[in-house]
Amino acid sequence: MNSVGIIGFGRFGKVLANILQKGFSIKVYDENPSVSFHGIENSSLKNVLNENIIFIAVPIREFENVINKIASSLKKGTTIIDVCSVKKYPTEIMEKKLNPDVGIIATHPMFGPDSFLSNNKLKMMMHNTRDANQDFKFWKRFFTDQGIKVMEMTPDQHDQMAAKTQGVTHFLGRMLKEYGIRKTQIDTQGFRDLLDLVDQTCNDTWELYSDLQLFNPYTENMIKKLKSATDSLDNRLKELQNVEN
Repeated sequence: MNSVGIIGFGRFGKVLANILQKGFSIKVYDENPSVSFHGIENSSLKNVLNENIIFIAVPIREFENVINKIASSLKKGTTIIDVCSVKKYPTEIMEKKLNPDVGIIATHPMFGPDSFLSNNKLKMMMHNTRDANQDFKFWKRFFTDQGIKVMEMTPDQHDQMAAKTQGVTHFLGRMLKEYGIRKTQIDTQGFRDLLDLVDQTCNDTWELYSDLQLFNPYTENMIKKLKSATDSLDNRLKELQNVEN
């Protein structure tokens, strides 16, 4: 194995290419090709589908359409590796629509374009969904060798935890931006940390944010709990005010 394919070459597709270049030549297909990227071959979809290993790095909302488009063209011996930030949704689609002889590895690299270069404690979730071609062990080792901590868990386990971590983080960042949080002359370190949170989360597209919220089945309940916690704090203050009066 000396080459791989990537379908989708947006912000994270480029991060993925940086990682994969350490061991492979890379063919990329994107419906809207970007400027040239060092060491990457912009190719046709047909050529990319000839690869034995194909990474899918498209927005979550486009995932099902892409799988529908390529499913009948995948050859025996192919393994599909997705990098969606939610896992139940894409995994169920792949299991349902890809032939049994097509391998499936579900992953979530828990870093993005902004944190990839500055974070020396990179993590990745992986799930051996359908190891039809015995590729999972190889790819787990490959990512580990790149200094990425690999954590194995089911898609359902991932989405439950992600709603409480990634989902909360992005929700709070967007909420603070909507509120209109701004720098002041008396900022504390805690406040500056909040500004950093807004910068980090809101540098991603609105489409990514909405996909994280809408395609994770556990996010809606998380938001309800956050709103309930806000109401609870407000009620406690009102009760204290009533006592003092």
